[in-house]
Amino acid sequence: MSDVTRLLSAIDQGDSQAAERLLPLVYDELRKLAAHRMAQEKPGQTLQPTALVHEAYLRLLDTKKVQKWNSRGHFFAAAAEAMRRILVEKARHKRSLKAGGNRHRQEMTDVEAPDTGPKVDLLALNEALEKLEHQDKRRAEVVKLR
Repeated sequence: MSDVTRLLSAIDQGDSQAAERLLPLVYDELRKLAAHRMAQEKPGQTLQPTALVHEAYLRLLDTKKVQKWNSRGHFFAAAAEAMRRILVEKARHKRSLKAGGNRHRQEMTDVEAPDTGPKVDLLALNEALEKLEHQDKRRAEVVKLR
């Protein structure tokens, strides 16, 4: 029996710390699985593989739902299914009207970025601020002397 299978069994039996020990053992494989899933997605996907791994892991080890893992393979199959469902949910949300699903992206390659305003010489600005600070200190000293 592998370490992963033992930890999955411990989680089934209610060991709350087993989930913390499980993540380092399965993280790299889950990350590869997520990267593979993300490579099959359309360009423009905003979800990153790391976020997909974390969301799937939280779903898999949800303490409110009783889940029994027969083996390491069963766990990774469930992880793949969880990732697929998460990606489907994200795609459905993007299509919803609330999320702007009826809008189509249009590239604007011929439009230049607007000028953000006047160019500022930061060194000159800093020098001017230091002069003002120095003058302010002198005025404060004169006021104290009066």
